Amino acid sequence: MSQSKPSLAGVIQMTSTADVDANMSMVQELVREAAVRGAELVVVPECFAYLGPEAGKLEVAESLDDGGPILDACRSVATEAGVDVVYGGFWEKSDVAGKVHNACVYMRAEGSIAAVYRKIHLFDVDLPDGTKVLESETVDPGAKVVVAEAPFGTLGLSVCYDLRFPELYRRLVDEGAIALAIPSAFTLTTGKDHWHVLLRARAIEQQCYVLAAAQTGHHYGKRRSYGHALIADPWGTVIAECGEGAGVAVGPIDPDVVTRVRRSLPSLAHRRLE
Repeated sequence: MSQSKPSLAGVIQMTSTADVDANMSMVQELVREAAVRGAELVVVPECFAYLGPEAGKLEVAESLDDGGPILDACRSVATEAGVDVVYGGFWEKSDVAGKVHNACVYMRAEGSIAAVYRKIHLFDVDLPDGTKVLESETVDPGAKVVVAEAPFGTLGLSVCYDLRFPELYRRLVDEGAIALAIPSAFTLTTGKDHWHVLLRARAIEQQCYVLAAAQTGHHYGKRRSYGHALIADPWGTVIAECGEGAGVAVGPIDPDVVTRVRRSLPSLAHRRLE
């Protein structure tokens, strides 16, 4: 486990729509606010640049190698604020025709890309409130577990629906993670019953900090998100949380706390099944 210094991290809460320019302007404002409050790393929610009709993903998708206006804006946000930024849900061009990757991009404060995780678990649901999402129709899933070195130590990368699959987070812990980034656009219907429970469960069972950025409010059609961006500690206590509307929650990430929790209740060391 990396023994880096304690530091502050921020999670963003916003309402993205189909207006890319407006979305990126909000990202810039909120990342700057987190930086002013002392955050050295900021997690931005899933679908931050575009959350509109599914076909729009293909139109705004960019290559992480060749770049484009969205990636340029992401670099400007990080460099101007002087912080590392985890961009959850970057629409990345895929080699599969008619599909994109839902990529979680770890960008350094100087604008370089340190790690890219491509969402493994795709959200295909038909909810009782009329919300229907078929992510697999437009998204090409990833297959690799990815960690990155953050100011406080090793950070495991994931995206939204991954939250429901604890085996992914156990793999991230095995790769050295002491904190888990979970940028999300959790629906209002599922979020009100499952968001806090699942996030606290992941923190408790993996004995990690959880950094959960979130979309909130109405996006388009029937698509609404629950919000409540939060940070939980390795004991499962929520130590910072956003209220209503757009905002930022900032909290301390301390590697020594992870060490103490894992030493006092060594459940990770007691595993019998792989």
